[in-house]
Amino acid sequence: MSSATVSLYASLALATAGAAGFAYTLTHPGVVAGFARSLFETAPDADPTASADAPQAAQAKRPAAERGTVALPAGAYGHFQTEAEINGRTIGVMVDTGASLVALTYDDARRAGIYVNPADFTGIAQTANGTARVAPVTISRIEIGDITVRNVAGVVSERGKSDRTLLGMSFLGRLSRVEMRSGTLVLQE
Repeated sequence: MSSATVSLYASLALATAGAAGFAYTLTHPGVVAGFARSLFETAPDADPTASADAPQAAQAKRPAAERGTVALPAGAYGHFQTEAEINGRTIGVMVDTGASLVALTYDDARRAGIYVNPADFTGIAQTANGTARVAPVTISRIEIGDITVRNVAGVVSERGKSDRTLLGMSFLGRLSRVEMRSGTLVLQE
């Protein structure tokens, strides 16, 4: 077997595993949220002074050591939703530790200046709305508060097949810290 064939099979296996994780995330958000909570349970000596309710102005005046840190309070059903700047455009996202990649809805991708052609949809994912084809992309820049991550792997779902953009591990895995504190998700660059 040639090295090109082995590489092709490895790429297909990786894409299949990613699609399966993405599909499970979309069809079982409660299970994934519970797993994420148990995974990121905070130690008893965690900083009790951290607050997700600090006003924006107070966050802007944080010491340099705290810059690059964002605290997101849990919303409905324990989900962590926020707004991210994706390629300079404000997009509503749900943080999803069970998603391998950042998964953009078709409309959010276009809003962020990411355009895909029908031939780009080379992957398959099971979403809450059924099976969807996905197109692999690289997102130039994602920002949440003081956090900026560049060149992030992602996928774009077929138009109408995803309800929301998911901020998955291709973004979260590039951070130095992802931690749960009393119903608050703390992200640190």
